[in-house]
Amino acid sequence: MCTNIVYEWLKTLQLPQYAESFVDNGYDDLEVCKQIGDPDLDAIGVAAPHHRRRIHEAVRRLKEADETVAGLYFTLEPQP
Repeated sequence: MCTNIVYEWLKTLQLPQYAESFVDNGYDDLEVCKQIGDPDLDAIGVAAPHHRRRIHEAVRRLKEADETVAGLYFTLEPQP
């Protein structure tokens, strides 16, 4: 299996065993992973309640990080 961002994300969650199922079900990018809900976890094959909780918590953190970044912006201006 090739290494990708979803694999690395799952590895940090100590759940790399689901990487292939995530990719096979179209979750090959963290933007898509932010949409994961219980029906998606069923389709992916995540049955263990503690694994589901870990993924839900990680998805919540991904969404929160987006909200934080969305409020930040900058402009490039020439130096005087």
